[in-house]
Amino acid sequence: MSEENKNEEVVNDNEENTTETTTETADEVVETTIEAETEEAGADSEDGAKPDKKEQKYKEQIAELNDRYVRQLAEFENFRNRTQKEKEAMFEVGAKSIIEKILPVVDNFERGIAALTDDEKEGAFAKGMQGVYKQLIDELDKLEVKEIEAVGQEFDPNLHNAVMQVESEEYESGVVAAELQKGYTYRGQVVRYSMVSVVQ
Repeated sequence: MSEENKNEEVVNDNEENTTETTTETADEVVETTIEAETEEAGADSEDGAKPDKKEQKYKEQIAELNDRYVRQLAEFENFRNRTQKEKEAMFEVGAKSIIEKILPVVDNFERGIAALTDDEKEGAFAKGMQGVYKQLIDELDKLEVKEIEAVGQEFDPNLHNAVMQVESEEYESGVVAAELQKGYTYRGQVVRYSMVSVVQ
């Protein structure tokens, strides 16, 4: 074989190798490009999903905090109402206790005034005592302390305490004939029952 033929074969082999290498390189570039685009698309998809998940999480946290706030506000309001009611109840109990202690003083004033003669009632001492008694009754009235009606009323065990039975031509059976001790209510609640005698 001549030198020229050998050289032609070498050149042909080199060209074939170069073509194969170029083809392989092009295929690799295409594959690399496709992989890069796929990864980029996936990254974009993940970036778009993350803000949605974060936003949803923030919304859930806000809703939870708002629910806690509403519950605590309701609990505080209930606590305040309950405390106010307890305070009012304690005041009512205290007021009733004081009124119960004042009523015997009222009884003594009434007994003292009733024992005065007509001449004594015109004296300065008697008038002073009557003035103090009237002031005391006025203050009790402002506190909504009221006398319980008794004489001539149908006997009511919720208001009257019967200590004896009597005969009467003036009243029918079951009617209060006489009041032995006045009874009082405070804001509609009995502080002291009327002590009475009832027609049998």
